[in-house]
Amino acid sequence: MSTKILIIDDEAPIRDVLSASLKDEGHDVILAPDGEAGLKAIKEHSPEIVFLDIWMPGKYDGIEVLTMAKKTFPQVEFVMISGHGTIETAVKATKLGAWDFIEKPLSMDKILIIISNILSYQQQKEEKVLLLNKLRKSIALIGEAPSIVSTKQIIAKVAPTDSWVLIQGEPGTGKQLAAQNIHYMSSRASRPFVDIVCGGIPEDLLEAEIFGIATGAMPGVDKTRKGKLDLAQNGTIYISEISEMNKDVQAKLLRYLDEKKYSRVGGAELVENDVRVIASSSKDLQKEVREGRFREDLYHRLNVIPFMVPSLREHPEDIPVLVSYFSDNISRESGYLKKVFSEQALEKMAIYQWPGNVRELKNFIERVYILTPGEFVDVHDVRFAGLIDKEDEKAVAMNDLSTFREARAQFEKEYLLRKINENSGNISKTAEVIGLERSYLHRKIKAFGIDTREN
Repeated sequence: MSTKILIIDDEAPIRDVLSASLKDEGHDVILAPDGEAGLKAIKEHSPEIVFLDIWMPGKYDGIEVLTMAKKTFPQVEFVMISGHGTIETAVKATKLGAWDFIEKPLSMDKILIIISNILSYQQQKEEKVLLLNKLRKSIALIGEAPSIVSTKQIIAKVAPTDSWVLIQGEPGTGKQLAAQNIHYMSSRASRPFVDIVCGGIPEDLLEAEIFGIATGAMPGVDKTRKGKLDLAQNGTIYISEISEMNKDVQAKLLRYLDEKKYSRVGGAELVENDVRVIASSSKDLQKEVREGRFREDLYHRLNVIPFMVPSLREHPEDIPVLVSYFSDNISRESGYLKKVFSEQALEKMAIYQWPGNVRELKNFIERVYILTPGEFVDVHDVRFAGLIDKEDEKAVAMNDLSTFREARAQFEKEYLLRKINENSGNISKTAEVIGLERSYLHRKIKAFGIDTREN
């Protein structure tokens, strides 16, 4: 594909020769004889690359054009050209945003290499943006309830800053997802996102896991071992369940937040790095502070903006859209046909308490897909998959006191309801599938008071 290239130079022979050579390479070339005409051409033609002479007569020289154009057109790459340039001029142009600096007489080989490098860089940049956008979409917080909208608004405000963040909420609410959203909506999005779960690491190893180990600090350590902070350089470290962090590591983390420096385990040398810290806790950290298990100064250092991810019980109106979202993912990843959930099944899920929150809902939907062979999911299907609300608990309690005959009858009724639904209400087909005489099945349906009719 041709590249749109603008040449701004007051020397007509240079413009003509360079233009002819670039056109031979298949590029689309625009010409401008001075800085003022060059700025106008950038605005009108939106070139991808500009070859810009530094010393030109007229209203603006090359440095002035570069300074003004980079503010308005930051996506355009500039290559400065000059017949009598100096190192100081080249350095100044580079600081102002120029891609490169070449001297006259121009070498076409060098120019073509520069163009190739710029186009390669731009392609990689576009691919990275596409990947980031795809990633942002895949980790989006799902729901439009007021509490979720408020959470999204907080993320949008805090993400562009470099503030430390403390996220609190029950297990399974999506605290890690919120942390990922903050990272990938920030200027650090192209840098690493590194997570560490404090509760999953032995207490005596947590410090080394975060800060690394110095050479010779312990037997068998013959070279420096990097920690999570090293791996997250210029990016974000997400410390999950920070309430499980012991007091010594809390103190060391606090020093890092204050000084941006730390020492590895067993080492005296201070290591400087720049990492944004996002922490989370399922426990009430204010209570942990009051009871002396968590440092108050670290709590206040992290808790710049109060951030609580709501439980699923606080936004049950989002359950249908979450069910649809998880269904899409499961059907796409596992090859299932997407199932349709009845309104009654969704209502049943809406009144359930979901102690495991969104994580529990996600796992439950996957279980429904595995246990429900048909494409339609009704109340008895979600019950069969293990969803028990207060009404069901009462029924189970009654069943515990019932006779074996009554328990068997209830099981038979649930089983028949399920099979009749799987066969779209066709009694003959249902009888054939489960191995019963059609007349016997009709008697059972009548005995159980099942309201159905054969298609």
